[in-house]
Amino acid sequence: MIHKKMLIDGVWTSGNGNDLLEVVNPATEEVFAHVPKATKEDVQDAVNAADKSYKSWSKLSPFRRGEILRKASEIVISRSKDIGALMTQEQGKPLAEAIGEVNKGAEILRYYAEEGERIYGRIIPNSEDNMESRVIYQPVGVAAAISPWNYPIELLAWKLGAALASGCTIVCKLPSETPLSPLAFIECVVEAGVPRGVINALTGAGSVIGTEIIRNPKVKKVAFTGSTATGKHVLKNSVDTLTKVSLELGGSLPMVVCKDCDMELAVAGAVRRSFRNMGQICIAINRIYVHREIYEEFLQKFAEKTQMLSIGNGLAKKCDLGPMCTKKGVETTARHVEDALAKGARLLCGGKKPEGNEYEKGYFFEPTILADVNHSMLVMTEETFGPLVGVMPFDTIEEAIELANDTEYGLAAMVYTQSLHLAERLAREINAGNIAINNPDAGVINAPYGGWKDSGFGHEHGPEGLYEYLNIKHIRVRYS
Repeated sequence: MIHKKMLIDGVWTSGNGNDLLEVVNPATEEVFAHVPKATKEDVQDAVNAADKSYKSWSKLSPFRRGEILRKASEIVISRSKDIGALMTQEQGKPLAEAIGEVNKGAEILRYYAEEGERIYGRIIPNSEDNMESRVIYQPVGVAAAISPWNYPIELLAWKLGAALASGCTIVCKLPSETPLSPLAFIECVVEAGVPRGVINALTGAGSVIGTEIIRNPKVKKVAFTGSTATGKHVLKNSVDTLTKVSLELGGSLPMVVCKDCDMELAVAGAVRRSFRNMGQICIAINRIYVHREIYEEFLQKFAEKTQMLSIGNGLAKKCDLGPMCTKKGVETTARHVEDALAKGARLLCGGKKPEGNEYEKGYFFEPTILADVNHSMLVMTEETFGPLVGVMPFDTIEEAIELANDTEYGLAAMVYTQSLHLAERLAREINAGNIAINNPDAGVINAPYGGWKDSGFGHEHGPEGLYEYLNIKHIRVRYS
């Protein structure tokens, strides 16, 4: 049994309470670790520690902060296999993908180490003689990061790297399902030389930690990744303190496949982005719209490639997919499948738990494709967050755009076409913050990533992600 502690004011501690949070291996359904459940007092202690350390950390030069982040990146890479194994145990993704995510976390720290040295102001001329305006950027203060379980290190690193590079201190609320690998990641950052109190990491119930963090007037910035419903709760509770908030929320990602597409490229993209991490990605493909002339060909090839994916316990064998992270996720996926079939959808593959002794326990579910769907079905209107995708035909580009935009979400979209004209039109007319053309990934670390509509606001990635942790100051000077 693994026992891990929280980090408060530079001390690894069990906190003020006695309750423990169980960590379950989704491949076996066995409890294999415990972490403390933070109390209200623990949250207050963590915020106070971050507030106390803010003055000295913010006064360090960005070059010194960058040195620490670069060293942290190196430590993370040196431990990537061990941290990746923890992630596979608690989250379920195959070991190779888990190690890849750990290395991505190291890359993010390294990126923000460099970006923090490029916080540039500007000088603005005035109409009066001997007058000048200067614009500078200063850290907002204590930041809070609330990150989810689907990418427990990468999504934390987005927030942690940008906050520390900007000069903010931080309190991290770690995901209850997957606290172990983020704690191991934070250990690396602390060992790199981050002073006491600059990073604090809490484990336990979001209803306790999240509420206390958001309402604390010492917290000046909250970065949240999670469901739209919870994001709205975060925003509502930040009103009294006027806390700066950025929200990366749910999605219902459309993929538009035009008749002039590279079919093999489109199919490969559909398989990867629909089922990677068992569809537990904010920018997983939820719904695919295919031109009617190539609809059946696409369905056949998509199903063939999908059925080649291997499923298993990512620590026990090499596989493409592991279990889902939670039992609730399996239940939601099954409910969406049942709803669609009852309304006339056609099941191409999947739709159930895989057969065999190795799948008797664990939150396993076959990658599932539903054809002939429509927008009366849950799979096309709700975010499944599981290995399920619906496919339907379209006849005109106008129809495809209307279908793609028929959602309250606007995080990302994907388009496959060899026409520059169509690519440009679809990219401009689909209402989402990120558009991927002829590739399955709408996010890259040095470009802004954020959603429209109910997918949130604010940005992570790129210099925009860093500036979320900075205040703008205008200085107007008269020279004698």
